[in-house]
This record gives sequence, structure tokens and C-alpha cells, in this order.
Amino acid sequence: MRVAIVDFGSGNLRSAARALERAARDAGLACTVDVTADAAAVASADRIVLPGDGAFADCRRGLEALPGMVDALAQAVRGRGIPFLGICVGMQLLATRGTEHGVTPGLDWIAGECVRLDPADPTLKVPHMGWNELVQRRAHPLLDGIDAGAHAYFVHSFHVVARDPADVVATASHGGDVTAVVARANIAGTQFHPEKSQATGLRILANFLRWRP
Repeated sequence: MRVAIVDFGSGNLRSAARALERAARDAGLACTVDVTADAAAVASADRIVLPGDGAFADCRRGLEALPGMVDALAQAVRGRGIPFLGICVGMQLLATRGTEHGVTPGLDWIAGECVRLDPADPTLKVPHMGWNELVQRRAHPLLDGIDAGAHAYFVHSFHVVARDPADVVATASHGGDVTAVVARANIAGTQFHPEKSQATGLRILANFLRWRP
């Protein structure tokens, strides 16, 4: 199995690569992880991961700056059903549009908007940063073996509000529900960082590598 991590200059890609390699090793899976900016390499991968840190618009521009990458992702993920995982802003880019620093079109793979967190409790800070409990809203292979009460590590100021509630697999709480995991068909995303979420994150990454949507 070959996993391609899309390198558009955003995020700690090596940390994600190391976590995927460890998850594969612990699960007994033969896996090669490539961090790449090459569209052809991404298009031919068995699994695709899109990380991202920073602002929605900046990440979208970074993705578009890679020759042929947006088309390669669409052909591989939407056209051929290659399993896909977006992480943090990589998940936010799945939305129809983002509203950070103006309106920016997303990939529109999960219908909805990426909007700023607005906690009901004014004492809660934005960005939402640190460990938070995952609340599973529906069953999904990505969360197989994840116990109730499991925590993951978040660092973000925006989150995806999905048009279809069925696309939301798990939430967290930060003065209201925060979308933590989305999924539709062969496409999934985590707002938190699985590579920073210790045993829970490694289990989710191993589940992604085993996933057969």
C-alpha cells in the first residue's frame, strides 16, 4: 500500500508521515508513506492524506499552486474512489466554502461551510486548543475501537458546519458542538490532529489504512 501525503507547504507533514508509518507498523500493514507535491504521485496512490495548518484561503491557494493537483485529487478521490483523509484545514477544505478572511471556495466534497467558532460561553477562548472528548454521532470504520470518552488534540478557530447532519461522524464540545469528524463515501476528515492524539490518533490512522469504503 502506498499513502501519499499532499505537500502544499502547510503543516507538519513529517509528523503526519511518522504517525502513519507507526500506525501501519503497529497494525502489521505493509505501507509506504510519501510526502509529495507531485500530482501524478498523488493520483496513483492507494490512500491520500491532505493535512493543513493556518488559514483556509492560504491553504486553498497553496493547493491550487501545485500544477495539476486539484484535478488529480478530484480524479483519484471522486472519480476512482481512493480513500481520502483530510486533517485540520485539510478537512475544512472539503466544505463548499470557507469564511475566514472573506469567502473562499472549498473542494465542495462535503456540502457546508467552514465558519468561525462561536462558543456560547464567553470565557472559552478561540482558538480551541488542547485535548477534547470525541462524541461519536454515528458508527464509522474510522472510529472502530475508539472507546467512549476518548480524547483528541485540537488546534483551530474554524470548523465545518455540514449541510447534511449524516456527514458528521463525531463532535467535540467547546461552548457548543464542534464538528470533529466528517465522512461521506470514501472521503473522511478530522478537525483534530490524529498525529498528535497519541493512542487514539494512531488507532484512527490504522483504521484509515484498513478502510475499504
